[in-house]
Parts: sequence; structure tokens; C-alpha cells
Amino acid sequence: MKKFSLLIITIITCQILVSQNETAPNKLTQKGFAKINFLSINMPEFNIPNEPNMGFSGIHYNLFLNESFYTGLGIYGAITGERGGFFTLGINAGYKKYLTEKFYLDTGFHFGGGGGAGAPDGGGAFILPHFNLGYNFKHFSLNTGWSYVNFFDDGLIKGNQLNIALEIPLNYVYTNYNKRENIYQLKELNKSNWNQKTQRTSLMVHLNNLDVTKALPTQEQVIQGKTIRLAGFEFANYFTKNWFGFIKVDGAYSGIKAGYMDVFLGGGYHFSFNKNNTHILTKFSIGAGGGGGVNSDGGFMIAPDVSLEQKLFKNTFIAINKGYLLTPSQLFSTSSYGVGLKYYLDRSGTIANKKHFSSGKFKGVDFIIKHDWYFNAKRISEPTEDMHQISLQINLDLNKHLYVAGQTSFANFGNAGAYAEGLVGLGIKSKKIMGIHTRFFGQILTGAAGGGNISTGEGLIIKPSFGADYQLNNTLNLRGSLGYVKAKGGNLNNAFINLGLSYNFSFLNMK
Repeated sequence: MKKFSLLIITIITCQILVSQNETAPNKLTQKGFAKINFLSINMPEFNIPNEPNMGFSGIHYNLFLNESFYTGLGIYGAITGERGGFFTLGINAGYKKYLTEKFYLDTGFHFGGGGGAGAPDGGGAFILPHFNLGYNFKHFSLNTGWSYVNFFDDGLIKGNQLNIALEIPLNYVYTNYNKRENIYQLKELNKSNWNQKTQRTSLMVHLNNLDVTKALPTQEQVIQGKTIRLAGFEFANYFTKNWFGFIKVDGAYSGIKAGYMDVFLGGGYHFSFNKNNTHILTKFSIGAGGGGGVNSDGGFMIAPDVSLEQKLFKNTFIAINKGYLLTPSQLFSTSSYGVGLKYYLDRSGTIANKKHFSSGKFKGVDFIIKHDWYFNAKRISEPTEDMHQISLQINLDLNKHLYVAGQTSFANFGNAGAYAEGLVGLGIKSKKIMGIHTRFFGQILTGAAGGGNISTGEGLIIKPSFGADYQLNNTLNLRGSLGYVKAKGGNLNNAFINLGLSYNFSFLNMK
């Protein structure tokens, strides 16, 4: 028995040593670009006499499939006009052709869903093609041209307009998803093409509160003096040791009628103290917000903020924040405060200032675009009918079987164009079975939802589901699931199914 135990220990030890000395996987580069664009949409005569144009601004990220064709995702929000709280989500496809070294043609197509703020958006489905001429300034490019918008599922918003866009090259490095959770020693990584400077990134889920100090009453409610409770997430990337940029998305789950959300893009400065165990972050962001009966004066908002972070363990911090969220006219103004859980990553390289790593682990991430079909989605006042929505979910693997998830969804068919969701949760997935192609999963998400006359009470929903992924190639999977959605305090209480595509890869995180 002792000899047998010694043999087993020897075999396990050899396997560990072999895995630790395994050659690091090759670093791959995916070319892409971030895009911010703006268009002014002529609004139809509906419920606001002589309604001004709606200023519609989008944030996008696109991947190049080859030298010219690209695809990606984008989220739009109203920032001027009378429709603050109008938001959409969609997918992009396009083609870029350089006419000279600097000038290029860009033609593309956006399909999405969304709406809100009482606009005539129908079911929410819309198309937005464009044809632009651009100029490349090396570190960024500008383009402008014709575009056309049409909310074609019984919506009234349609027409031609001029658009303008700013684009910034934004590539990332990765390796195949099947390398996730593999650990490599620093000396092995330094022999590979991962031997470069790290990029610092942070991910945070948070709860925020808006104490409304000034707001115009609407026909739906009086919100001045109330507290809007929000749940959301923030993604930040560091450009230098201290300067960073971030994107933040929140949705209301309590305090007012369901339907309020905001999206912010901003920057900040990071101060470290107490041997990097304590941080103070100053932030300033601009964005779009509204919905849920909030009169946000066209939608454009600013949000100064200060955060204090304290290390809990390893790269995980608890954060508290105090700031303000308001429209420039102060027609709507709030005092904000909240708490969050933040995780820092030193990724995509092995070299960092004043940091000494011993090893690196590859972490899996999964981007899922899907179509949800809600059966008999209960309304507040309209007849019950099915509802459809376009949905984006992002999973970060905790290990080979557990993952954390964030999801946002917008209605696109079913007479509920203003409906949207913002959810977070946990999931578990199996090993691949049936050869090497299929994996089963189960997850439970919760968060904020509302708008579109869907009966979600103050906005809190819970959404369990289970399904399967079928591998198409190294990065793409066909994904389907079925589940149930239940609103706390509302009548939304039904089954749903969805079908979509997932794009996954692994990135290097140093330890």
C-alpha cells in the first residue's frame, strides 16, 4: 500500500512539474477600434408639439474580420431633445476601403432594439445604415456622411440625417479559450511573446443611490426628494500608472417607477496609499440617462465622483463613492453615494512597474449576443403578448466551471420598445460532452428591468436559466437556453427561450 501511494504521489508530482514547464501558448492579436458617433434624428409629430430633433449618440466596439470587413456591438442614448432615457443596443457590420494613404470610405449597417421616454418606437426594432468618408490622423480618425434610421416594427421614427464619428484603434491580445485556467511560471512566459508591459484593468459591480434634490414632476410621478436605487457595473482601463478611462452602466431597481437607466463614459486619476492597500479615485464622466418617469432634459448628464477603496484580499477591493449626477441645466440633479466590489487585473504581459510576478494564469471570457423570446409578457395596461429582445451577456470565468455574468437587454419586437434589463449573476458549466463539441450550463441573474409598459413593479427581477453551447470553431459557439423570469412587485412572470452566438477567448492575468 505504501509503495502504491508513493507511486501515485510521484505521478501527480511529475504531472504538476510538466504542466508548470509547459511552453506558454502563442500570443494572438485581434485588431479592432472603438467608435463614438452622433446623429440628429428628425422626430415625428406624436405627443410633443413641434418636437425638436433627438440627438442620438453611440459607443461602439468593432473587430476586423480581415483588412476591410468588421463587426461589433454598439449602444446608443439620447443626449439632446425631449427624449432623455431613450436607449438602444445593437450589432454592427461594415466595410472600410482606403482610397489613399489617409482617406477612406466606410459603409456599414447597424441592427438593434430599444426606445423609451414615451417616444413612438413601436416594438423597438430598428436599422441604421451609413455611408461615410473618413480621414486617418494616425492615432485616431474622423468620418462623416449619410445615415438612415427606421424603427420599422410599428414605430414612427424614420428618416435621413448627417452623422459624424470619432474612431480610435483599440487592439487586444489573447489566446485560445481552451487554455483558460492554465498556469505558467514567469520564466516560461518571459521566453514567449507575452514578454511585454502589462495592461491594468478593473471590473466592478456596485449599488448606487441617487438622492434627488431637484426634478420636475411628470404625469407619472413626483420624484423630488426620493432616492433612486441603482445596480450596475463599471469597466476601467489604465493608460498610465494613474490615469484611466472607464464606462459605467446602471439601472434602477427600487425607489421610483421602473425604467430609469444611465450610461457614462469618463476618466479619472488614481492615488495609492498604505502600500497600495488604500486607493482614492477622482472621476469625471459624461453620458446619457433617463426613463422611469424622470425628466432628464434631453438625456445628457455629467457625473463628478470621488471613491475610496480598501483592499480585502489579493486584487479585490471594497469601494465607497460620493458624487453628483445632474443635467447641465440642473433641471434634474442628485447627490449620489454607493458601494461596490472591485477586482484589478494586470493582464496581457509580464512586465509592470514596481510589481514582481511569479506566474500567470489564463482567464476565460465569453461575449454572447442572443435573441430572447418572452412568452406572454405581462403589461401594466396593454393586452398581454409575447416580447422579444436583443441581449448582450459577458461571462468571466472564475475557474473551469464557475463564472460571473453581466447582461443587458433591449426589446426589439412585441410592442415594448422602451423595455430594458441590466443584470448580474453566477453560472456553472459542465465539461464538454458528446465528443468535444457540447457543454451544458445553468445560471441565475438578477438586477434592474423596466419600461415598455411591462409590469416589473419598481424594477427588480430574477432570471434563472439553463442551456447548452455547441462549439463551431476555436472562438465561436452556437448557444441556446430556456428559463424563467420573475419580477418582484410586478406581474412579469413567464418562461423564455433564447438563441445566439458566443465569442470566447483567454487573456493572461499575472499573479
